[in-house]
Amino acid sequence: MNNNLDHYITRNIKSLYKRKLLAPILYLLLLLVLWFCLPVDSILFPTIVKDSDSLEKMYKNNDQYIQASLLNLKFTGYTKTAFGRTIGYYYYTMRDNTCTFVLLSPRTCEEGLPSIEEISVYARIEKSNAGYQQLLSKIAEDLSWTDAGITKKVNAYYISEPGFRRIISAVVIIIFALTGLYSLLMIIFSIIYYLFPVLSPPCQVLSVFGRPAELLAQAEEELATLPQLATEDMFITEHFFIAIAREGIFIIPIQEIIWIYKHSTLHKFFWYHFSISYTLHITANKRLYVQLPKNLKSDIDGIIDYLSEANHDILVGFNEANRLKIQEIQGKPFQLEKFVTLLKKRI
Repeated sequence: MNNNLDHYITRNIKSLYKRKLLAPILYLLLLLVLWFCLPVDSILFPTIVKDSDSLEKMYKNNDQYIQASLLNLKFTGYTKTAFGRTIGYYYYTMRDNTCTFVLLSPRTCEEGLPSIEEISVYARIEKSNAGYQQLLSKIAEDLSWTDAGITKKVNAYYISEPGFRRIISAVVIIIFALTGLYSLLMIIFSIIYYLFPVLSPPCQVLSVFGRPAELLAQAEEELATLPQLATEDMFITEHFFIAIAREGIFIIPIQEIIWIYKHSTLHKFFWYHFSISYTLHITANKRLYVQLPKNLKSDIDGIIDYLSEANHDILVGFNEANRLKIQEIQGKPFQLEKFVTLLKKRI
């Protein structure tokens, strides 16, 4: 028995899904980092703000998304615009003996009510920026104050209802949830496939031809004892074609193969043609279709010659007559028709 090929398929399935664990694990770690660095939980569960709560402290603790009940708001006479339209109206109110500015959306304040006795809003705490400083300068000018004087009297942080961005926040949460769930499922299934290779997709594909466990055991035994033909990543045994490629792992009973052909791809950089690669296409019963790109011409020719000798019913070569025969056998598989369209464009 060839020790190098003993349980070769199983070992490569384990190796494949061990590698596939890395990306989703790293992505979940990234989501965790973003969760703690960005106010994601604050978006999900806005903090209810009391008058005694410090806006600065909440902002620094990433409790930036809030639900606030505000009293006795007065319109400043100033608005915030973006792209030629008004997106907010600046009001001021007293919170814990400190003057705090509030930016309300046009709908909430009915486009600039002079005063609002009480209102409850979902908003975001925002830090002083150029626009906010410009607002303070204008108000200071109206009051005949200095910029330094008004800065001492007002809160450096303000409440912005338009800053809550409900739609964007909802999209961010959905992306976090869906991609996180997908990564978690990838990890779970990769672990299952690593522990039980027979449950992995490369083996379960065999269920259309028989019992996956039995066919896998037979393929392993034939590959370990006496492979008929072997290239770097493709093997032929007495009853199976086996490929261990970057695109995946494929185990196909030779008697189920109905069509094989190759096509070439010219790789070029601008006007310089630097290499040609060949893709092996295999169509089997039950609409199983496999393509193995970037192989040597000699390897593919050897595979095609051996398979066509092992099963004389296999159609060899891409042409219209063979395509119509396959279409008659198994209808119009989407992938086959898609490849035909692509090939015609290339021609």
